[in-house]
Amino acid sequence: MKVILNGQLVDRNEAKVDIEDRGYQFGDGIYEGFRVYHRKIFTLDEHLQRLFRSAELIDMTIPYTQEELATQLYDLIEANQLDSGMLYLQISRGTQPPRNHVYLSETKAVMMATTLVGPRDPATFEKGITAVTAVDDRWLHCDIKSLNLLGNIMAKNQAAKVGADEAILYRDEDHVTECSHSNVSIVKDGVLITHPADNLILNGITRQTILKLARENDIPVEERVFTVEELKNADEVIVSSIMAEVTPVTAIDGKTIGDGKRGPISAKLEEYFTAEIEKNCGITL
Repeated sequence: MKVILNGQLVDRNEAKVDIEDRGYQFGDGIYEGFRVYHRKIFTLDEHLQRLFRSAELIDMTIPYTQEELATQLYDLIEANQLDSGMLYLQISRGTQPPRNHVYLSETKAVMMATTLVGPRDPATFEKGITAVTAVDDRWLHCDIKSLNLLGNIMAKNQAAKVGADEAILYRDEDHVTECSHSNVSIVKDGVLITHPADNLILNGITRQTILKLARENDIPVEERVFTVEELKNADEVIVSSIMAEVTPVTAIDGKTIGDGKRGPISAKLEEYFTAEIEKNCGITL
């Protein structure tokens, strides 16, 4: 299998980074995940724009243009013959010995990218998943897609330990934000409700697409804070990400959501989302 390391396609077992790399030592870097359908990258421009925004927010220079990165990602898809799955792209601030919390402006960023096979799973989009609630004790810059994911990992494992698929996070005792690795929305009385795109959540590209599709198809949308009580008493709960697409949550902390099945808004949004993939990528799913 091939990977990209600093703009070059190399064999995976030959790709190495320095022990002084700031991504390894400090989590000093950013990343993006890209969804691939039939060798086409969905919402490529939006993901690259978010990558560059994250870099700007941490005062890091990416040594490639968006166009150059796009070319490299498609070269990687071709090299690995990836039909359906995801691309993972990571950029650290680079190597800077000796270990120092203060970063140097001349440090050269280190970029790597890999592929992961992952076919669509429409059965999950219909059947749904279960979730638990967990305290959101992460930092206050969740809008930056940084490498600092320990809080997310701990929440995800908290869910896994009790047999749940996802952890839905909340702050200040009752302020639902997002999930361990996806966004969350609720539906109440036909209205799609989701947290505002501020520093407390990552403004997911799938989240943005879903909101656009809802508005285009006359589904009322509210971007506002909602509580754990509202979450558990919603008619529908939806998690969204590049791999989850529009996935319903059927139970939270053991409490059934709605009738325990995918609701009508979730079903409509997944239908609209599938059509958007086909339109954006020029393919038929």
